[in-house]
Amino acid sequence: MLKQNNFFEKVYEIVRKIPKGKVMTYGQIAEKLSTKDARRVGHALHANKDATTPCHRVVNREGRLANSFAFDGAGEQRRRLEAEGVTFKDRLHVDLSRHLLK
Repeated sequence: MLKQNNFFEKVYEIVRKIPKGKVMTYGQIAEKLSTKDARRVGHALHANKDATTPCHRVVNREGRLANSFAFDGAGEQRRRLEAEGVTFKDRLHVDLSRHLLK
C-alpha cells in the first residue's frame, strides 16, 4: 500500500503544477513517472481526496473528458476547464493544439 500511495502522491504533485488554461494527458503524467501505465494515473486521480488538486486538467490522449469525473462527470470537468479559458473542439474534446502542456 505504501508503494501505491507514493505513486499516487507523485501523480498529485505533477497535476498540481499544471497551470490554469492548460491540460495534460494521463500518458504524459505516466511518462514523467517513468511508467507506461496511464490507467494507474487515472486510478490515482479517481482516488484523490484533496480538492485543491486540479484533476480536471487531465484528459485522455485525444483530449476527451472523463465520464467518471467527480460530481457531474464530464459536464463538471468541462465547466471547470471553461472557467479557466480552455476551449473545446466539440462537446467532449479539449482543443489540445491550444491547451496541451508540453
